[in-house]
Amino acid sequence: MALKKINTVLAAAFTLFILWFGTEYILSPGTTAPSFGLPSWPSGDGDGFLVVKGVRDVVLALVLGILLVTGHRRALGWVLLVEALAAYGDMANVLAHHGSVATALGVHCLTATLMVLNGLLILLETRDGEAAVALRKRIVRMSR
Repeated sequence: MALKKINTVLAAAFTLFILWFGTEYILSPGTTAPSFGLPSWPSGDGDGFLVVKGVRDVVLALVLGILLVTGHRRALGWVLLVEALAAYGDMANVLAHHGSVATALGVHCLTATLMVLNGLLILLETRDGEAAVALRKRIVRMSR
């Protein structure tokens, strides 16, 4: 399977996973929250804070989805790298609040690291195309 196809499948999987997880936090924050890895959750009206996490995840997924659908591969690679910071931040949050180390590393850190890997592979895949465009532009400038 070509690198581009593998990268596309991985990026689509991240998009769907993040969209699903975010939607779960919006629709049923109280039942989804324990899977995040923190030792305790807000009670009463605290569910509103969990919905914020869900909205963040849905927006992150939509950005990836738009870049996938429109074919902006290089931007997709960069956005995957940047959005991995959200998952690393989630990991740091769980660890800082004495939550589940297994969840922090096995879910948040693993997800972030795979996103970084996918982003770097997409940037690698698109690198040659950029070099060809730059070369064409140089040739056109020299021929004038």
